[in-house]
Amino acid sequence: MSLARPRIRFTSVMLVMGLLFLYVPMLVLVVYSFNASKLVTVWSGFSTQWYGELFRDEQILSAIWMSLRIAFFSASMAVCLGTIAAFVMTRYGRFRGKTALSTMVTAPLVMPEVITGLSLLLLFVQMAQITGWPADRGMMTIWIAHTTFCSAYVAVVVASRLREIDLSIEEAAMDLGSPPMKTFFWVTLPIISPALAAGWLLAFTLSLDDLVIASFVSGPGANTLPMVVFSSVRMGVSPKINALATLIILTVSLATLVAWYVMRRNEAKRKQLLKATAD
Repeated sequence: MSLARPRIRFTSVMLVMGLLFLYVPMLVLVVYSFNASKLVTVWSGFSTQWYGELFRDEQILSAIWMSLRIAFFSASMAVCLGTIAAFVMTRYGRFRGKTALSTMVTAPLVMPEVITGLSLLLLFVQMAQITGWPADRGMMTIWIAHTTFCSAYVAVVVASRLREIDLSIEEAAMDLGSPPMKTFFWVTLPIISPALAAGWLLAFTLSLDDLVIASFVSGPGANTLPMVVFSSVRMGVSPKINALATLIILTVSLATLVAWYVMRRNEAKRKQLLKATAD
């Protein structure tokens, strides 16, 4: 009696091929970050010297610090503006210009970054000629530009969550004497807090990763990390870039692992609470 051979499903094969396509290049990059050779494509032995060179590179360290600051402030402002826009789009009734407002809010989602960067550059130049501000393009102009397009992503994320909220919860709070502002901070805000956190993380990532828009609106001495990496790669790939990319992959992996652990623990506590309540 012959045993039936296990059938290999097409979806499983495509899943494995897709994962390999995504993660094998990252694995190669991590391995070659420990290459002793200056040539990134020639393996000449194991070494950690490029990590030391990376931490001694003042230009890269300065660019990292500037990118983190811009991303933090851009994400924070984008959450504030995006939440206001989401409330207008979802909670207000029909009013003149609502369709135009919704279109303008979501336009940066589909607008090419070249067009966005060029339009913001022309805006800053015109403002400098008329009002004298900004006198120099730098961190402030990059922050304004990143806030502009990140707010659209936050607005979409928060608006989708607001549409799912049961309005009777807020109405019950106001019926009990809670003012609208207090209802927002004590009832609505905790409910949409996961969407706010997701929007902030999305905006932070988009700002940290942006190259095109920052290249248009930045000035001398204001270089973000993507700009420094791009200029370095144009002159030839340095092993320090491999080391930098490896550290970024490690940081993102650790953050994802911590987030998964926290979510799993909260889900387990929620199931235990439901089980205890049912018993």
